[in-house]
Amino acid sequence: MSPPTDTTTKPWDDIPGTYVQDGDHYRRGYRLNMLLMTLNTEEGRRAFAADEAGSLDRAGVTPEQKRAVLDRDWLAMLRLGANVYYLLKLAAHDRVSVQHMAGSMSGISEQEFIDMMVSGGRSPEGNLYTDATEGGS
Repeated sequence: MSPPTDTTTKPWDDIPGTYVQDGDHYRRGYRLNMLLMTLNTEEGRRAFAADEAGSLDRAGVTPEQKRAVLDRDWLAMLRLGANVYYLLKLAAHDRVSVQHMAGSMSGISEQEFIDMMVSGGRSPEGNLYTDATEGGS
């Protein structure tokens, strides 16, 4: 059984790079997030490390979610319903930093991400509403 999807247009759909974690997002990622939560236990970490694909199959994630996890496509996992908190479980399992994960999501290296944040972060330019007539400018 596939997780439900929502086709309702939301006010924030027009903000580039925004993946609001609302009820629809959580329903879409429920099984993925529950699988990621198994990484809290030693038993769960061992099982996942021994057979990632099998663990994902047993969790009932979608094929897209499975591919994103196996490829460690952090942004795809987020888009497909993962909660960023639960993604940190996988990053910790892989022994990669939050900066590595965030840099990957931003299309830059870990060091570039660190440098960007140390120098004040990303400019809001281009990260506001695409259609300035709909609530942003």
